[in-house]
Amino acid sequence: MDTWVRRGHPVLFSILIVLSIIELSISAWLTSRFNTRHDYRNTSERDRVRYILFCSIWTIVFSTFYLVLFLHSATGSVLTSVASHLIFLTITWILWLAAAAAITATLGGGLNCATQNIFVYCGQLNALEAFAWIIWIIVTFALIVTILRGISAARRGDGVRGGLVV
Repeated sequence: MDTWVRRGHPVLFSILIVLSIIELSISAWLTSRFNTRHDYRNTSERDRVRYILFCSIWTIVFSTFYLVLFLHSATGSVLTSVASHLIFLTITWILWLAAAAAITATLGGGLNCATQNIFVYCGQLNALEAFAWIIWIIVTFALIVTILRGISAARRGDGVRGGLVV
């Protein structure tokens, strides 16, 4: 399992960073348009897009931090421990679940851009919703792997403070 973690951690976190940058781009563009033109349907739509912008920034900053730490010193650091990853991923999981659910509720589960005329930026809002759910799924996968890694570390006697790579 150590080999899988050594190889998978950078790949998974890199994918998370790239998808979050895409989500950041879409939400920042929408926020800019809403601030300039005030053409949002209601303040709820505007605020939920801003919340996704926050979640994107959060994920980019902390995922990059954890990726750099993992590549620099995978063992022996409290910040690269299973417990540290578990805390970060749990908070991120909650943030993205709320973001994805909020934008889904705003859009009514998704938009058919050919038939609707309520939302001004239909395609962008659909992409925002899709990427939010994709990021949530990736964070869910990372969280499950981290929980399994923590359980195996605890059974070995390392406790959850043990590094992700032993």
